[in-house]
Amino acid sequence: QVQLVESGGGSVQAGGSLRLSCAASGYDYSSYCMGWFRQGPGKKREGVAVIDSDGSTSYADSVKGRFTISQDNAKNTLYLQMNSLKPEDTAMYYCGADLYDCYAGKTVFEYWGQGTQVTVSS
Repeated sequence: QVQLVESGGGSVQAGGSLRLSCAASGYDYSSYCMGWFRQGPGKKREGVAVIDSDGSTSYADSVKGRFTISQDNAKNTLYLQMNSLKPEDTAMYYCGADLYDCYAGKTVFEYWGQGTQVTVSS
């Protein structure tokens, strides 16, 4: 069955960095749009970044220049490198997979994981 397992979250101070990973299995990884979305305390779900099957990427304005999405198709693994973290980046981060509609604001995916918590203190 399809599994998406996120890891790499944690607590950091503002200005710090984290690298999230998402290990995927159970479907044709290379054919799917992969993305990250997040939900902070008391906030709406927010799309963060996506990478399409052709390798093209797209980012939410709030993370442009600070976050980088990438993937290793040989390992069926998605990454999110987060630099210059801010307290407002505090959220549960989820990875998702979908065959269609690959865009940065995407918050609903066909498949998604359990999430990994990122906490940024000031």
